[in-house]
Amino acid sequence: MKGIIFNLVEDAVVAEHGEAVWDTLLDAAGLEGAYTALGDYPDADLVALVGAGAAALDVTPDDLTRHLGSAALLGLQRRYPQFFEPHTSAGDFLLTLNDVIHPEVRKLHRNASPPDFWFDGQTPDSLVIHYRSRRRLCALAEGMIVGAAAHYGQTATLEQTSCMNDGADHCVIHASFAASFAA
Repeated sequence: MKGIIFNLVEDAVVAEHGEAVWDTLLDAAGLEGAYTALGDYPDADLVALVGAGAAALDVTPDDLTRHLGSAALLGLQRRYPQFFEPHTSAGDFLLTLNDVIHPEVRKLHRNASPPDFWFDGQTPDSLVIHYRSRRRLCALAEGMIVGAAAHYGQTATLEQTSCMNDGADHCVIHASFAASFAA
């Protein structure tokens, strides 16, 4: 897994809980925590961090992974605004993952293996998202979808009807997007 994912997770933890909590999670997971954006690290490191964080926060690993996915997407937006600027909605942005964003990721990070996405059932307010990855991090993908919606001033409602973690060939996520209104 590319180090940038770890950097984004660290940014989210530090922003929400402080540097000391990040250090505590690293210790609990038995990790050093010196992640460089271009480095390659074992997927097990992320699993260990999520496990330590889920135990500390008394949440499920999937719930924490979703939360981190949302925060990571917003972190990516801050680092790479050029990927987000041409779009006006989460659905429009998500449709560019395989054609624009992931090819650029592969150029920047030669050994990267981003997930594959494909889409159908597109309407202005919804999208059926198919996800496949050897890492089976569909909870991270769900969080990133929610983060994309938040970036574009939308809320996302997700329903996963098929999951690789339950033996399916790929995950199927039905996403509905609505304008978010401030209270």
